[in-house]
Amino acid sequence: MSREINISNLSRPLAHTIQARYCDSFFCRLRGLTFRRSLPARTGLLLVESRDNRLDASIHMLFMWMDLAVVWIDSSLHVVDVKLARRWKLAYLPQAPARYVLELPVDCQPDFAVGDLLKFENRNVA
Repeated sequence: MSREINISNLSRPLAHTIQARYCDSFFCRLRGLTFRRSLPARTGLLLVESRDNRLDASIHMLFMWMDLAVVWIDSSLHVVDVKLARRWKLAYLPQAPARYVLELPVDCQPDFAVGDLLKFENRNVA
């Protein structure tokens, strides 16, 4: 059973929260969204590392069939970087250490900026 969370931007409130799958196991992070062709609107994947680190929070886009908006978040839930990640590009690293990597549909990129404070809440999933 996977854990689902809602993500809100406290600095710039969004019309709708982001719904994300909480991905903290090695295999979940390794697979990520590889081979997926699309994401439903306002949904994503939250990759969770054990600590703030630039290298650990890096992502690859190999075997990706879609571009992604990527939001890097530190342990204090502040956004430290936002990038448009292009499919098949080798790697992306955040500009500052991050613990969380939020992968979203491209149209979500304008909803986040460096310095924004986010909030994570558990979702009740049957």
